[in-house]
Formats: sequence, C-alpha cells, structure tokens
Amino acid sequence: MEFQSILAAAAGGHGAVNPWAAIAYLVSGVFFILALRGLSSPASSQRGNRFGMIGMTIAVVTTLLTHVPRLDGGALDNIALIEILAAIGIGAVIGIVMARRIAMTAMPQLVAAFHSLVGLAAVAVAAAAYLNPQAFGIADATGQIFTVSRIEMGLGIAIGAITFSGSVIAFLKLNGNMSGAPIMLPGRHVINLGTLAAIIGLVAYFTFDQSPWVFWTVTALSFLIGFLLIIPIGGADMPVVVSMLNSYSGWAAAAMGFTLGNTAMIITGALVGSSGAILSYIMCRAMNRSFISVIAGGFGGDDAAAGAGGAKEQRPWKPGSADDAAFLMSQAENVIIVPGYGMAVAQAQHALREMADLLKKEGVNVKYAIHPVAGRMPGHMNVLLAEANVPYDEVFELEDINGEFAQCDVAFVIGANDVTNPSAKTDKSSPIYGMPVLDVEKAKTVLFVKRSMGGVGYAGVDNDVFYMDQTMMLLGDAKKMADDIVKALNGSGH
Repeated sequence: MEFQSILAAAAGGHGAVNPWAAIAYLVSGVFFILALRGLSSPASSQRGNRFGMIGMTIAVVTTLLTHVPRLDGGALDNIALIEILAAIGIGAVIGIVMARRIAMTAMPQLVAAFHSLVGLAAVAVAAAAYLNPQAFGIADATGQIFTVSRIEMGLGIAIGAITFSGSVIAFLKLNGNMSGAPIMLPGRHVINLGTLAAIIGLVAYFTFDQSPWVFWTVTALSFLIGFLLIIPIGGADMPVVVSMLNSYSGWAAAAMGFTLGNTAMIITGALVGSSGAILSYIMCRAMNRSFISVIAGGFGGDDAAAGAGGAKEQRPWKPGSADDAAFLMSQAENVIIVPGYGMAVAQAQHALREMADLLKKEGVNVKYAIHPVAGRMPGHMNVLLAEANVPYDEVFELEDINGEFAQCDVAFVIGANDVTNPSAKTDKSSPIYGMPVLDVEKAKTVLFVKRSMGGVGYAGVDNDVFYMDQTMMLLGDAKKMADDIVKALNGSGH
C-alpha cells in the first residue's frame, strides 16, 4: 500500500493516476530538454529560452488543474485558486521588474540569489510536509511518515539548506559584500567531514525515528555546512561554484517534486541537477581542478595561498594611449581580443565590437578569446558579446585559440586579469596556480586595458604581464578607452 500511494502521488493525481497529467508533464519535459540543447550555444539560446518558457507554462497549468484543492462536488476551490494565482502574479511582477532593472554585470549575483530561493523553497516544502504529512499524502492514519518519504524529505531539506546558505555566501562574494579571497578556517576539513558525516547519519536515523530533534538538527547542520563549503573558495573559482550551486538547486527541486508528488518538478530538477554537474565537471577539467574538491569545499586555494595578494612590489611599466593602440592594431595582421569582467563592469562590449568592425575594414583579422571562467559565471562573456552582435564564428574558447597567441601581432586585453596571469603556470603559492590561462604574454604586443595600476584581479594577485617589455598599459575606464580608440581609428589619427 505504501508503494502504491507513492506511485499515485508521483502521477500527480491526488491518489488516482491521471494519464493526461502524465502526458502533459512528459511534453513539458521534452521542451525542457530542447531548452537545454538550445542554451548550449549563444546562436540558439533565444530559441532555447522559448522552449523553456513553453515547457514551464505547460507544467504550471497542468499542476494547477491537477493539484488545486477541490470541493466535495469536484469543482475547483476558487478561493484556493485565487490565492495561488495571486502568489504567482506577485512573483511574476517581482521577476519582471528585477529582470528589466538588473545590469549584465550583476547577473552572477542574480543567479546566486535565485539559487538560494530554490534552496529555501525546498526547505519550506520539506518542513511543511514534516509538520503536516497527511496533507501531502505521505503518512498513514497514525501520522507515521512512509519510510521512502522520510528519505526524500531528509535529502530534500539537506540539499535545499546547503543550496540556500552556500548561495548566500556566493552572492555576498560576487556582490563585493565579502572578500573574494579564500577564507580559511582552522581545521576546516575535519569540521566539514564531521558535519557531513553527521548529516548523512541523521538522515539515515530519520528513517527509523521521525522525532523533531532529528529533523531540525539535520536542517541546522545543512545550513551550517553550506556556509562552510563556500567561504574557502576564492573569487577566481567562483564561476565553477555558481555552476555547482545550480546543480544543487536542481536536485533540491527534484526532491521537492517527490515530496509534492509532482512529476514535472522531478524531471526538471533532475535535468537542471545533472546538466549543472556536467558543466561543473567540464569547467573543472578546463581549469585543471579536482571535481571532488568542488563538492568538498576544498577549492580555491590552500592556507598558504590565502595569504597571497599582500603589498605589491613597485615595478616599471609602460603607459600608452588610445592613439597608440589604434596605430598598433591598424598595422597588425592578427588581433586577438580578450574580454574580462572589467569590460562587463564598464559595459564596453558595444564599443569593443565597433572597434573590431573598424579594424576588419582595414584588413585586420580579429578574433575573441574566451576563458572558461572569465567574468563571474559560466558563459558571462559569451552573453555580453552576443548582446553586442559579435559574430559567433569570431569567438573562440581557450583550448581552440591559445596556440594562436604566439603568431598574434596584438593581444588586446580589456578588463581581464586572473585569466591572463602567467603566475598560474609557475607560482605554486598563487591561489590560481594550476588554472589554465590565456597565453597573452606570447603575443608580439600586449595592450592591457585596466582602470589603474593600484588594483589587482578578483583572486587578489598581481599580473606579471603588466611589466613585460611588449606590454603597453592603457589605464582608464574600459568603455571610454574603447570609444577613444574608435575615434582614433575613424579619424585616421594613427
């Protein structure tokens, strides 16, 4: 009987299998898969978003028709329906306002904030199900929660709490409210392993004893471990963290789906969770990092590296101007542009594309080099360049273009620091040691756009490229510098 009840709930039909709901959820799942496929490339991302919106609309409408409370006569409870639609409307207004107002530079923070809300929602659903299991159809007449449901509930609240607290820390780091440098607690590995072991042990014990102290202790420890796992992670590795938290939010949503008996949530959560994990694994390989260390929170540097980024040594460097840059690039055969977070902050992508268009008119071969963790989230630079209508065939990933820097006449670095820092290849004490970087130092000339010489990258380390003989530093706002170079090219001032 217990197993049959679970199957009936998972079908989405209040104790009876609803074939139409199952078919609708299957169709929405297909649209979600098509959405993921579309989002794998900037060229098809708009189509992918449309597929996702269609799939979500089908899932929401189906859920409303099958899960809204009904009166004794079988009709929908209009008061409950109005309350649900009102909540959806409030959420929609908040989402639309935020989406319209948010700057592209703040998109990583927004993503982290959304992940935290998914985690918090999982905690809220698990808590509601625990406090009133009969309402969710996961308990017998005596109030004893089914064993399978206890497992689902324990995993859901643990993953949700970890996602929430971890995403809050990620948001604070990305938003500048907390230092981007790794924060190392003494004995953190022992603390983390002990806490994780306690969570797993208590979730297992919860299947035998549903006492409140077990449930709420799992909740508290899960909130704590989410905090402990993310604070040791350095800013240079934050894109991988955002990707991993995306995966966690998916698994939290899947756990909510089991608790709510909603097939669409199970499918969607599993798709998000697995795709986020795969993306994180790919990024870890691209950065020469350990996938296991991401999950364990030992990512982003060690105790020695945490102290990096102290007082900078005063070294000679070569200043340049927009006119110098325009002349050098107009005389070049091959120019590789390397965008970074500084470009995003200055919203310089449109001016950069205009500069590239002018160079191409003069016969210069222009390409863009994208590092896997440029910016603050996966694909950040690709989105910005796509927004500026940069042709997709001019944008190359690190492994596809890194070998071309040795034959490149000019490497134009605009707002990127950590991803071009050669100390990642040589300095074992650096927090970015072992991370593959773009080999801009191999270019004949490096033009480096940077706001000032006083700042360092998000990882808190200086860049030797600044002081190389072939490097010319173009100090100032990235957008103004790109605009000035465009003016110099237009005016033939070179």
